[in-house]
Amino acid sequence: MQELFLIGIGTGNPDHVTREGARAICDADLILIPRKGSGKEDLAGLREQIINDLSATPPPLAHFDIPKRRADDGYLQGVEEWHDAIARRWQEAIARHKDAKRVALLIWGDPSLYDSSLRIADRLDPKPAIRVIPGITAIQALTAAHAIPINELGAPYIVTTGRRIRDEGWPDPVTSVAVMLDGECSFQSLDPDRYDIWWGAFVGMQEQILIHGPLHEVSRQIIDTRAAARAEHSWIMDIYLLRKRTG
Repeated sequence: MQELFLIGIGTGNPDHVTREGARAICDADLILIPRKGSGKEDLAGLREQIINDLSATPPPLAHFDIPKRRADDGYLQGVEEWHDAIARRWQEAIARHKDAKRVALLIWGDPSLYDSSLRIADRLDPKPAIRVIPGITAIQALTAAHAIPINELGAPYIVTTGRRIRDEGWPDPVTSVAVMLDGECSFQSLDPDRYDIWWGAFVGMQEQILIHGPLHEVSRQIIDTRAAARAEHSWIMDIYLLRKRTG
């Protein structure tokens, strides 16, 4: 039976890869490398750099193109169809290397947190034995970079998406919310006088950018900084923590 290793690689820093992850990369017979289109070649290049940094004799690579997600059938239906299409790309790439028994895919952050690789892997037929190797999440990298705890003393926190913040507002009764997958700076939909924010882009990488402060003071700075960084690199990975002010 073929094995598929989903390896968490952190946020692009080779030092984020665990020893277990490094061993799995070196022992792989094949590593799948997704390509996300024009302007995002650096993402594939980062994966290849991590592989080359960790392995003296890198395994063969199989590149495949990520299909575009349709938005005309509603969000959830569009995502389901998109995952079906990605699974077919995986299957086609693996089929071109019939002798590869240990196939690996490098996952930004951790395969279990706001990443759909496990759902896509479930669509493969025949289904391989799936091995998950955890990685440092963007949330860990963000709180470490700002040197803050993610929650207040004895209090819970929520991890959510920008879309839910825009559509549903603040998720009461928590006071701390980590927001991922937000391309629209959804904190703009909240009352800026009620929150503090810790924002980061390219966290853990050489290009790291950090901004924090009262939301009403730094909101515009974050929006402008994000737009400039995205224009410079043609892509951006960012995340932020919001905390409701008390009193």
